Amino acid sequence: MPLTPAEEFARLVGIMATLRSPEGCPWDREQTFASLGQFVLEEAYEVVDAIERNDVPALREEIGDHIFEGVFLAQIAADEGHFSVAESLEAVSDKLVRRHPHVFREDGRVHDAASKERAPSADAALSKWDMQKAAEKGAAGQTGGALGDLPLGLPALLKAYKLGKRAAGVGFDWARAGDVVSKIEEEVAELRETLEHHPADSGRAEEEMGDLLFAIANLSRKLGIEPEAALRKANQKFTRRFEALEASISASGGRLDAMTLDELEAEWQRVKQA
Repeated sequence: MPLTPAEEFARLVGIMATLRSPEGCPWDREQTFASLGQFVLEEAYEVVDAIERNDVPALREEIGDHIFEGVFLAQIAADEGHFSVAESLEAVSDKLVRRHPHVFREDGRVHDAASKERAPSADAALSKWDMQKAAEKGAAGQTGGALGDLPLGLPALLKAYKLGKRAAGVGFDWARAGDVVSKIEEEVAELRETLEHHPADSGRAEEEMGDLLFAIANLSRKLGIEPEAALRKANQKFTRRFEALEASISASGGRLDAMTLDELEAEWQRVKQA
C-alpha cells in the first residue's frame, strides 16, 4: 500500500537526517547554506524547464528534487540549532492561512460558500493577499518603500519586471503599452548615439544598454508577459534553429567557419522557412 504524503515526507526528512549524521555521507555533512544556494537555483530552473516542455514525468521528479533541497537546508538549520523542518512548515502553513482571510476564518476553519468574506475573483483574492502582507510588515515595523524587499539574487530581467510592477502599484507607470514602445525607441536612439559618437566609452554604452533592457522588461509587463519566460522561449527557438543550421551544413559537407556571413544568413532563412 502506498505511503501517504505525510509518511513520504517524514521518510525524506529521516533520510536527510541520516545523510547529515556522523554515520552518513561526508559530502552531505560538509554542505552549508551558502554551498547549497547554487543547487536550489538549479533545481528551481529544472522545475520551470519541465513545466515549459510540458514534460509531466520529468516534473514529478524535479518537484521532488526541489522539495529535497528545502529539506536539506532545514536539516542544516536543525543541526546548527536554528529551527527544524517542522517549524519551517508550520511557518508557511500559518502564513497561508493568515493571508487567505477570504478562505480561512481566524480559527483556521474554512468560510462557507455563502460567506461575504469570500473573494469573488482572482484579482480580489490577490488584493486581499497584498493587504494582509502589507499589514503584517507594518506590524513588524517593516515600513520600507513601495519597491519593497525584492531578493538580491533575482535574475536582473525578472527584477526589472517586478520593480516596474511595484512602481505601477502606486501609480508610477506609463498609461499605455504604446508609450513604453516610444520609450524603447528613445533608448535605442541614445544607445546608437553613444556607439556612433563615444565608441570607446564602454561604461556609457553599458548604462544605455541597461536602460533599454529595463524599458523592454516594462513593455513585457504592460503586455502581461513575464520577460524571463519569453526570453527562455526565444533562447530555445534560437538553439533549435541554430542546431538545425549546423546539421544542414554538415550534411552537405560544409563547415560553418568556412562560410561567409551571407551564406550563413541564406541557410538560416531556409531553416526558418522549414
